[in-house]
Amino acid sequence: MENLGPQQWPALEKDDAGLEKELKDLLTARALGNPYSEDGSFTQNIAALPRGLRAMAATHWLDISLTLDSITWHFGNFGEPGLVTETEAGLRELGLHDLASCFVEAKELMVPLLAQRKEGDGDPYEILEQLGLRERGDEIDRRAWALDDLKPDKSVIYEAWVRYARQHPEHVFIA
Repeated sequence: MENLGPQQWPALEKDDAGLEKELKDLLTARALGNPYSEDGSFTQNIAALPRGLRAMAATHWLDISLTLDSITWHFGNFGEPGLVTETEAGLRELGLHDLASCFVEAKELMVPLLAQRKEGDGDPYEILEQLGLRERGDEIDRRAWALDDLKPDKSVIYEAWVRYARQHPEHVFIA
């Protein structure tokens, strides 16, 4: 399908901040469910979304992790296998290949460790420390943060959303 202009996609008339808000509002309305759940229900809910919107729904939670914690910590909160798969695919769909590479490295480090995690093991950082892997985790975190180092109140992920929506509105705004 060819990219149509603002007459077909009115959200494209907005500036970048307005389009980002429009995308967040759209996700709030359509990406329903609890992304923290381990039962796969959130992933099932977003599976019906157009591929661009699905990529945004999955990567939103990684943006929060990068802002509040780290890419390694992300798997402690959002480690449901389906969501992990969707997040990686979403990064690639949005053209964030370097961040996707960091995500894969963090996944390969953290998922096996967290699969064996018991309540007394502590948080992901403590587990890495106990196993002598903290330096490796920190290195992955630093690389991911460097990729997201734009400006205050900016996000490489949200900037990719806006760019993607302008390039491929048919993959975002279709009902």
